[in-house]
Amino acid sequence: MLKRDSMIAALEDQSTVWDFIIIGGGATGVGVAVDAAARGYRTLLLEAHDFGKGTSSRSTKLVHGGVRYLQQGNISLVLDALKERGLMRQNAPHLVHDLAFIVPNYTWWEAPFYGIGMRVYDFLAGKHGFGPSRNLSCEKTLERIPTIETKGLRGGVIYYDGQFDDTRLLINLAQTAEERGAVLLNYVEVTGLIKKDDVIGGVTAVDRETGREHRIQGRVVISAAGVFTDTIRRMDSPETPSIISPSQGIHITLDRSFLPGDTAVLVPHTDDGRVLFAIPWRNHTLVGTTDTPIQQVELEPRALPEEIEFLLTHTARYLTKDPTESDVLSVFTGIRPLVAVQGESKTASLSRDHTLHISGSGLVTITGGKWTTYRKMAEDTVDQAAVVAELEPVPCITRELHIHGYTREDNPSSNLAVYGSDANRVAALCAQNAEWGALLHPELDVQAGEVVWAVREEAARTVEDFLGRRSRALFLNAHAAVEMAPKVASLMAAELGRDTSWVDAQVQAVTDLAQKYYMIR
Repeated sequence: MLKRDSMIAALEDQSTVWDFIIIGGGATGVGVAVDAAARGYRTLLLEAHDFGKGTSSRSTKLVHGGVRYLQQGNISLVLDALKERGLMRQNAPHLVHDLAFIVPNYTWWEAPFYGIGMRVYDFLAGKHGFGPSRNLSCEKTLERIPTIETKGLRGGVIYYDGQFDDTRLLINLAQTAEERGAVLLNYVEVTGLIKKDDVIGGVTAVDRETGREHRIQGRVVISAAGVFTDTIRRMDSPETPSIISPSQGIHITLDRSFLPGDTAVLVPHTDDGRVLFAIPWRNHTLVGTTDTPIQQVELEPRALPEEIEFLLTHTARYLTKDPTESDVLSVFTGIRPLVAVQGESKTASLSRDHTLHISGSGLVTITGGKWTTYRKMAEDTVDQAAVVAELEPVPCITRELHIHGYTREDNPSSNLAVYGSDANRVAALCAQNAEWGALLHPELDVQAGEVVWAVREEAARTVEDFLGRRSRALFLNAHAAVEMAPKVASLMAAELGRDTSWVDAQVQAVTDLAQKYYMIR
């Protein structure tokens, strides 16, 4: 499990020379840590904030090949993603499951056009397919999605992709890496690169909780910093040109009544050229996403009014219940680390393939890609980084490596199902006393004991860590999350040995942060 105190002790051992030092604790960085540790390499990962604080917690919660990439003709990306989709379900079935999608048809040409397209999608998936696509009548479409807009409806095309909980999987990946011997630390920020004869041999870092500085030796340094990739690259070479062309995408969370049942809606082409998803997720309805080029990268980006209006307008076109701003329970914003392509200005057309770069001083940079292909990105990165580090080559084993929490037991109605094989232990902890067994808020199915578990076993260090990424409360219902904050802070303070001033500061920090997730209430 993720025990920060023991991992800090490993970091403080000055005699250690790490085989791999990884900068960044999102899907890419943690994926690299899993792969490297599984091969037996001494692996250290440092994250300046919390695991998944940035883009990796703000996805559309889909494990997919990418219907839009198929439309663009990027067959190689779709093939890779469909294969990786299958491996994710195989290795983490407690968090990755099939999800039926319907493309509603309103004109005569959509049924044959999308029907053929989805059959190509099925063909490319091959043995990794999640289910066969088929055309549906108007009546069958309404049976699956009773809230679909009926005016002009001719039917639909049903196909299957995957769904997951992005940050829950990330935490399980971090636990998997730790079980293989890796050391992973949140709230330790890399402040510089150590060089000797113009070759990188380690990093300087500071523990943001204590202020203690560290000089850490490593055979190779890997930057998996996502949207902050260019910041790390300029630690290596201040004049290096930017390779990231950031794009912002937002999602809104509505209650379940907007999309009852277990079927999602896909609109393949919206006004800005992106697809629109409406998805059932954790007893809510998730709608996204937008594509807005931005100039500045922020750790906590804010949704633009026009983005929210875009989603509300398009959702109203396809659902009979038209959402308004007062219906939005939460709005969250993520920034995509798109790799700039010369001559391209529209981010919707930029490549979602990953890019691997090795600088003259030996800095290995992995960026781009998407959640579904995290494992393949990690495999490619470790293969190349091992060469840079002059390490003995070891074959990748992650294609068949079960992720922590792996279980075939299916109990989707349980609020603890996302813990997989740990669910019984979490339930036992919650049962230790009445306080821990109680719900933290009547609108969200989260028990107080889960806070204790998050601190003891999942390296949660702040109230936001729990509300945002361990429980997902902030993403599901921002007002409810703020109302939960005082109780969460009290429970965490007891576990971490913090005082009342820490509790007050934590509650205020979450209250301030939630302003970016709020709409009208």
